[in-house]
Amino acid sequence: MVKENIAGILAAYSFNSFEDFIFHPFGAGLIHGTYLIESGNSKYILQEFNNSVFPYPERISNNQRLVKTQGDEKLLPFRLPLPLPNSAKKLITEWNGKIFRLFDFVSGQTIQEITALDQAYLAAKAYGVFAEWGKEVDTKQLQECIPDFHRLDLRFAKLQEVASERGNPSTEDQKLLDFYLGQVELIAEYKDYQAVLPNRLTHNDTKINNLIFSHDLLKVEALVDLDTLMSGYLMYDFGDLVRTVACSESEISGNWDAIKVEIPVFEQLLKGYWEGVKSLCSKKETRSLLLAGEVMTCIMGLRFLTDHLQGNIYYKVNYPEQNFHRAKNQMILLQSLQANKAELEEIWKSVTQS
Repeated sequence: MVKENIAGILAAYSFNSFEDFIFHPFGAGLIHGTYLIESGNSKYILQEFNNSVFPYPERISNNQRLVKTQGDEKLLPFRLPLPLPNSAKKLITEWNGKIFRLFDFVSGQTIQEITALDQAYLAAKAYGVFAEWGKEVDTKQLQECIPDFHRLDLRFAKLQEVASERGNPSTEDQKLLDFYLGQVELIAEYKDYQAVLPNRLTHNDTKINNLIFSHDLLKVEALVDLDTLMSGYLMYDFGDLVRTVACSESEISGNWDAIKVEIPVFEQLLKGYWEGVKSLCSKKETRSLLLAGEVMTCIMGLRFLTDHLQGNIYYKVNYPEQNFHRAKNQMILLQSLQANKAELEEIWKSVTQS
């Protein structure tokens, strides 16, 4: 991207002249191209929108506009940097056949993994506070920017379909297939919850690196990556925290013997998230938090294995077996969650029933 091109995009925004600015690539995001713009004393993030990953940008804008207008951001203890409107009052700017968005820059630091238990607590509490704050947003007006994103039952049915069409899997593939296709009890439990859980405003991608912490890591400054704002269940957001933060290894690790649920981290995540949602949660929602980690880990394992069997058509891979290895990684974590369920339930009781 050259400066003249960026100047042409910034011309769509009238709140700053942008006559004199500097820019450089920013961050390590894998989906959108991102640039830091410095103009006078102001800093902004300019993002080139990847509509091959998100094919419905207008749905994302609809949801972000709803959240911006129906929620009072001043009530949040952190920032929620949504796209800034351009001169036409649109959240997306089209330029040269591409889509761009502009955001206020939030100073701080992101982390890829926790280095102390209190970081897990702070992260989970931020997502919980956001869920409680979002009760003012009319979820019926939210649109599906990624249809059926966290539908465990449909992901399970898709794997069944792909497996039946492929035929003659390898011995290693068959082992994973047997495990995931054997999760019928988990699917049934999920469907029972599906029938009774209320829809909430959910973030749907609650990784630790979607928070901006203060430079001293003592508080959360902002909750970011808001393209997946949709209507969903609280167990989706809490479950993805468990899957990504309470696992001893990252989802790309092949260190099979080391993969397990970190129970002290689970406890801090639950304490933090519960602190945010306890005034909001119904009894069924409260109970669903215990199953949440299993649900989200199983979903990702199903998705990775399905993509592997289809020839790696969705997720980027660095080598042909990477989706298989990702699916194996998630299988081991799911086995650990299920093996430790009694201990996790005791923690759940002490946190949510006191």
